[in-house]
Amino acid sequence: MPHRLLAAGAVAALTCAVAVSAASAQAVHTYATPATAPLRTGLFDPYSFVGASSAFGMAKAAGASFVRIPFNWSSVAPNYPASGFDAANPDDYAWGGLDQTVNAIETAGLTPILDIVSPPSWAYAVRPKGKNAGTPKVAALGQFARALAAHYNGKTGPVVRIYQVWNEPNNSLDLSPVKPATYRSMINAVAASVHAVSKANLVVAGALDPFSNKTRNWHSEAPLTYMRALLCVSGGAHPHRTCKNQVHFDVWSHHPYTFGGPFAHARLPNDVSLGDLSKMRALLNAGKRLHRIVPVHPLQFWVTEFAWGTSPPRKGAAPLALASRWTAESLYQMWRSGVSLVTWFLLEDRPKPSPYAAGLYYHASSLQKARPKTVRTAFRFPFVAYLGKGTVSIWGRDATSTKTLVTIQRRVGSHGRWRTVARIEPNRYGIFRAVLRTAATKSYWFRASANGSGYSLPFSLTVPKPKRKYGPWGSTG
Repeated sequence: MPHRLLAAGAVAALTCAVAVSAASAQAVHTYATPATAPLRTGLFDPYSFVGASSAFGMAKAAGASFVRIPFNWSSVAPNYPASGFDAANPDDYAWGGLDQTVNAIETAGLTPILDIVSPPSWAYAVRPKGKNAGTPKVAALGQFARALAAHYNGKTGPVVRIYQVWNEPNNSLDLSPVKPATYRSMINAVAASVHAVSKANLVVAGALDPFSNKTRNWHSEAPLTYMRALLCVSGGAHPHRTCKNQVHFDVWSHHPYTFGGPFAHARLPNDVSLGDLSKMRALLNAGKRLHRIVPVHPLQFWVTEFAWGTSPPRKGAAPLALASRWTAESLYQMWRSGVSLVTWFLLEDRPKPSPYAAGLYYHASSLQKARPKTVRTAFRFPFVAYLGKGTVSIWGRDATSTKTLVTIQRRVGSHGRWRTVARIEPNRYGIFRAVLRTAATKSYWFRASANGSGYSLPFSLTVPKPKRKYGPWGSTG
């Protein structure tokens, strides 16, 4: 009889445990994410992305879907054009090295962004002098863009649909003299040629240096000041047209390097760091509304270069754990500012004494031996969680950018037990977001997981307050 009672008690206890377990399972609410803008990611590494490099496979595995390739116009053009040279004819250029790179990118399942820079000597309107880069002949640039787009239109080789017009044209190190009207002419020449080859092609303009700077040898103009002149749009609360000129592009890009964290503002009012992207977005919207910007496709806002350096290996850079958190937060900040593509610089750290230690991998003797940083996880599977009044706001993007169900877990303290508290259905871009009603405190940590993505980095509800104002390559105090 006692044995029977024990057995009955065991059954009752088991039944109770199952009931509690079922109740707990039912308490885990599933949220649906509404339609949002996408957040795609890419990589820019002029050191590792050379020829048929294995770096492209690593970029794909790190979550990138795009690769930005700045290439020298002079590298495919003749040094001295022969008699009968036709600058608009793709047959009059040597595409071999660039073809190899583009083929390797597309073989890895990535989309190339070709960034035109550095004309041949015969194509300069203003020749380089000292640290200043000079200016190309606009007509020659347009002819070359026609040849470039025709070559990559799929008839004789791979297909390329995205063409960027220069790098940081508000900086005399890249385009000199720094004149917005000249750059507008360059954009329009490239757009006319590239769109004439195929309306499917995208033209990317901007890629601006985020800071104004004046030295004895070179200078950069504040990005918002430069943009207003380029777009012919005034400043102020009620922008208006300032000239009759229009500019033709499909994507505006920027390089919002920042000091002090992912929500920090630039020191000067016309400079643009992460916390100022909404100003740039508003100016773009004004340019479109006033018909100063004429796109062929719906106008997009991209970031074609951004990074946080890490310590190790760079002394004075943000500690690795902080830089990893900032990576996820920066992606969130850019996405909520209207940016739909973020391109990271770099894939792998540069060796000393280079200041560039913002790679997703530590530098090694070969790429195959390079070790990933935790920054790579934050870039591949960004996830953030913020404490509100009785709520925790969740945002992220799964690594596969699909509608795979995402599980949200929390723990108390940095070493507590993880418990599932919610599930979120991402939208078609892999974006997932929800506001969880929970009595959380600053001691809580959250993380996300999904099939094909693994686990995100744990994210603390305690906002860090670093003692130093870390920048992309080091600190300023």
